[in-house]
Amino acid sequence: MKIITAICSAVIWGSGQFINKQRLKGLVFFLIQGILIFAELSTGTLDVLTGVAEPAFRNCGFFTKGLWGLMTLGEIPRESSATLVYDHSLMLLIGGIISTVVLLLFVLVWMWNIRDAYRSRAKIEQGETISSIEYVKNLWKNSFEYIMITPGALLVLFISVIPVLTSIAVAFTNYNRNTIPPLNLVDWTGFKTFTDMIRIPIWGSTFVRVFTWNVVWAFLATFTAYGFGLLTAVLINAKGIRFKVMWRGIYILPWAVPGMVSLLIFRLLFNREGAFNQLLLGAGIINEAIPFFSDTNWARTVLILVNMWLGFPFFMALISGVMTSISPELYEAVDIDGGTGWHKFRYISLPTILTATSPMLVMSVTNNFNNFGAVYFLTGGGPLNPKYQMAGTTDLLISWIFKLTLTQRMYNIAAAVSILIFIIIATISGFNLMRTRAFKED
Repeated sequence: MKIITAICSAVIWGSGQFINKQRLKGLVFFLIQGILIFAELSTGTLDVLTGVAEPAFRNCGFFTKGLWGLMTLGEIPRESSATLVYDHSLMLLIGGIISTVVLLLFVLVWMWNIRDAYRSRAKIEQGETISSIEYVKNLWKNSFEYIMITPGALLVLFISVIPVLTSIAVAFTNYNRNTIPPLNLVDWTGFKTFTDMIRIPIWGSTFVRVFTWNVVWAFLATFTAYGFGLLTAVLINAKGIRFKVMWRGIYILPWAVPGMVSLLIFRLLFNREGAFNQLLLGAGIINEAIPFFSDTNWARTVLILVNMWLGFPFFMALISGVMTSISPELYEAVDIDGGTGWHKFRYISLPTILTATSPMLVMSVTNNFNNFGAVYFLTGGGPLNPKYQMAGTTDLLISWIFKLTLTQRMYNIAAAVSILIFIIIATISGFNLMRTRAFKED
């Protein structure tokens, strides 16, 4: 009887619950199946079945057309502006991903419906009394947390996950400036984009060089800001320093000013005709203007220094808060044992600070790895280098993707690089975070 109940629910949702005399629950599952069928019929399938529309997959309902579009990416390009029937590959791709995700959600409900009917029947055969009202109460009591986070999870699914899935899918197509829909149809190409990045020397060398600088930048940008913030916090919190609130207020200003504004100002200051060059030339320190943005080494140095200036106030405030939580008795014990200020910092302050701030340090490395704003608004990715394919010597992978997408329209290459960035960042961040003491203690 349990198998029969499950089969009934598999065919007509909720019918197994009706057999088990759980009418309210069965009605809910039946209505969900009705929504699924209505959504499919009302969006085109009914017109195809009744002969109103031409019998073609592109004219069918939401789910049928979505799956067809995801597999084929269209069959008819728009040959001219007068063409009435044509397929837009990108829209079909996005629609196919959305319809697939929604259909998977319905499949999960369908499986839940079958499993519930089977388990409920097993309890009945064991002599237990069940009711829909009692089931709802137990579900609310035992799964309250999951019920409350479900709306947010669905929102994240459609706002974040689906765009990510679309970007991943584009990497396996030939979607670029030579195949722009709807004039051209996009085709699935498998791993050709990834193999081209390895097989074609200019693409491979550009990726390796940009990636190498990206890694160096991420660590230097993070640890220079962290180191300067640590130094500032230690000095401000040292004994004998007066007007600590004033000093904290002064040093927090670079963080209070919007980063984009600061970057644009620094861009003007470091320009060949900017204030720094004019000041050095006027003082006779240099004989010609320093090429801050036209020389690779100078451009990278300026980028790191400016980022340090913008980032250290955050770490200063964070570390200052950690230092105020350290018990004074620990420092007094060091004084009793004849220790110096260095011993206090080395064996008490520094371990406490690193334990409390290491997760944020890891997150900062990840954030700097994708710090698009600093590069775009300060150096623009320059200076240019003929050995790089559509990238400058200060470009990060994220700014290179920006150029590939909006300037060069190499969407498939940009999507492939995005996937590689995700794999690299997820691996490094996850590995480092799991090794931190704060994570282990948690």
